[in-house]
Amino acid sequence: MVVSVRLFAMLREAAGRSTLEVELPDDATVAELLAAVGRRQGLAAVSSRMTVVAAINREYVAPEHRLRPGDDVALIPPVSGGAGVEVHARVTEEPLDLTALARRVARPGAGAVVTFSGTTRDVERLDYEAYVEMAQEQIAAILRDCVSRHELEAAAAEHRVGGVPLGEASVVVAVSAAHRAEAFAGARQAIDAIKARAPIWKREVDGEQSRWVEGSAPA
Repeated sequence: MVVSVRLFAMLREAAGRSTLEVELPDDATVAELLAAVGRRQGLAAVSSRMTVVAAINREYVAPEHRLRPGDDVALIPPVSGGAGVEVHARVTEEPLDLTALARRVARPGAGAVVTFSGTTRDVERLDYEAYVEMAQEQIAAILRDCVSRHELEAAAAEHRVGGVPLGEASVVVAVSAAHRAEAFAGARQAIDAIKARAPIWKREVDGEQSRWVEGSAPA
């Protein structure tokens, strides 16, 4: 079978394209796919020095997972990164508005609203790239887990992609809860998990110099 594979960030740059067509035996595993991609010109050096994981139909899967025709397959390099309660998750090229996000989580039963804003520092700008559809789904799942674990009233997060100039926000989080301890804990878990799991990458740009920021394999 022929598998169409989506590439992002360092892998896309090394391959010189955003998708690859890979021929594999029927019922091949993710491990076999990773091995085949690793033999491609331009990708061997990059994939050998980092942990790459696969997302199938926008869910992270183990190396022994077997591929099926029609699967939506993406390779994810290291990322830079309660029931009945509505959450808000968005990945956008637009500037982020923390005040508007805080209003989204205001509730009559909320005695505390905690917000977080991550801003560009030290460099001229950060260029962000994302697997947008999966990133939004992952962020939403993270927020739902935060709501459940910390009994939050509401939770919202947005991440910017494209160029983010010095001093502007690249990610914002807002949560509300009856008490401040739960709100602080929920906000902390949300931003930590987004940084660890959402398929989003960043490149530091400072004058003529630029580099991808090293990350870790998605948790």
